[in-house]
Amino acid sequence: MKLTGKQKRFLRAQANEMSPIFQIGKNGLTEEMVAEFEESIENRELMKVQLLQNTDLEPKEAKAFIEDHSSIDVVQTIGKVLVLFKPSKKEKYQAYSTRLPRSN
Repeated sequence: MKLTGKQKRFLRAQANEMSPIFQIGKNGLTEEMVAEFEESIENRELMKVQLLQNTDLEPKEAKAFIEDHSSIDVVQTIGKVLVLFKPSKKEKYQAYSTRLPRSN
């Protein structure tokens, strides 16, 4: 799903008060970890992931890896924190995707 600037701003505002759910450490980012993100984000739609200080991974590299190995959109990178979004397939978990501003 290609998000517009307006939709990204809405999602960033919603994620403002959230705490990171996952942390990426010295072992880096793996396909298995991204699979866990996809499993977890299905029930949330929006979540944060933090890169710890002991990781060699740069936020840009993490963003590219996540987007290349999943259908998750990285909405924002703030320092070493990534904001991830993926619309849920289950209607009861669609808290954010149903409130997204319409794309023109």
